[in-house]
Amino acid sequence: MGRNTRKRRSPLATKVVAGAAALAVGGGGLVWANFYASAHESDSSHHRTRSAGAQVATIQCPDVGQKLRNVPRGARSGVDKELAKLDEQITEAYARLASTRQAQSGDSAYVQNAILGPLKSKRTAALDRIGINIRRGGGDAPGGLDRFAECRGMGADQPGNGDGDNGNGGQDQDNGQGQDGGQDGGGQDDGQNQGDNGNGAAGPFADDFVDINDVQPNSRDLENGLAANGDGGSTGSFTAVCGVNENNLFNSDNLIVAPGVDNGAHHTHDYVGNQNNNAFSSDDDLAGADTSCQNQGDKSTYYWPVLRLQDGTQEFDANDLGGGAEGNVGKILKATEAEIKFVGNQQSDVVAMPKFLRIITGDAKAFTNGVANANSSFSCTGFEDRQVTDKYVLCPEGSQVVRTSNFQSCWDGQNIDSANHRDHVAFVQQDGSCANGFQAIPQLQVRLVYDVPAPTVENGQVQNPYAVDGFPEQLHKPITDHNDFINVMDENLMNEVVDCINGGEDCQ
Repeated sequence: MGRNTRKRRSPLATKVVAGAAALAVGGGGLVWANFYASAHESDSSHHRTRSAGAQVATIQCPDVGQKLRNVPRGARSGVDKELAKLDEQITEAYARLASTRQAQSGDSAYVQNAILGPLKSKRTAALDRIGINIRRGGGDAPGGLDRFAECRGMGADQPGNGDGDNGNGGQDQDNGQGQDGGQDGGGQDDGQNQGDNGNGAAGPFADDFVDINDVQPNSRDLENGLAANGDGGSTGSFTAVCGVNENNLFNSDNLIVAPGVDNGAHHTHDYVGNQNNNAFSSDDDLAGADTSCQNQGDKSTYYWPVLRLQDGTQEFDANDLGGGAEGNVGKILKATEAEIKFVGNQQSDVVAMPKFLRIITGDAKAFTNGVANANSSFSCTGFEDRQVTDKYVLCPEGSQVVRTSNFQSCWDGQNIDSANHRDHVAFVQQDGSCANGFQAIPQLQVRLVYDVPAPTVENGQVQNPYAVDGFPEQLHKPITDHNDFINVMDENLMNEVVDCINGGEDCQ
């Protein structure tokens, strides 16, 4: 399917990522997660029950990018590249974790000595370089950056606490092996083929799914991103009709978080709107690009991780970094509907967004970071009063899967981006207003509808599941869904959007 728009990788970049790819692929097939047992899997050879959470399923590291606040503009390019190296290091360490189960079974200190220890050393060096970049840019590097170097192991059903450190040397109390050395009885037993969905993917698991009938109406578990539109303030809307990626524009870059870094996302994105999206696109490139939007004044880029059906299909990126080489496998499912709408604020008029404003909503690392920035939700057509953030939904026959993301709608009035890509925008307060110093801007709401064959869940196992693409160590958890936006509307169109919303009209 389609094409990958990633530019040719430089020889240096090829060397950097080759190690991770080599670890990820072996013997002609993926080796990501052949040890993952679904929670409460029955082990008939030992006549007992074990939990996936008792095993080291993945690696949790502090998300350094979220902790940086004051990075001089001149230092951001260098800092972003070092942050991307931290992601590469985690990917490589996770691949090693998944491919060394036999070695782990005979050595209770293997994970610490062979994986977490070397990872800490690499992270320490990258953190040092971040500090150097900040100082060279004229800033003051935050003290104690090295405290973010240590990582730990965590289970497949264990939520992250957001700090990457549990206070005992960066490891679980089981010496990084799980309560029983990472497997039962010292052998690979029936965990060898459990929980990998038949294709080596690291999740999702049966516990990641919920029947939509079991979700309580109006009980979304996170408040971030609740629709800001109401009966007062600015009540209009503007709908951008931009298609569903009919041009098959895919890549695993992330222009917001990792500009200039090939495969910065480590997962594949769908793109609608702007047709010149890759890690190397400048603002001028975006402004001069074609657009899939009906209104040619809207060259904004709207992008999100693809949804895949893990059915064994060999996609165009089956052997690529960001795709199958990093555990993102199966058939890419294109949305049947992509509703892109801008709405108003409950308490006030909205002001125009600045051109090239960047907003990320949700957190691609929420499984290990914790849920503070998690935001997207899943539902089913006909049941959209029932939204759930930490589960994929099982829809009844005739109903389709819905992904919803409501973006931050308060802007600091000055910056189109920030060091951690979050501080320049915010969600509305409980009463629908923006905090002091922030201005209400049109709230972007993205609603994606998919015709997904319902997975089968039996005896604690899920067959042919669907999942969002993600960083490999995030185990395809639904809580990691996210959405990205760069505003590239021309001035006339942005003014029209504002006028429609403030005037109570519904436009497109």
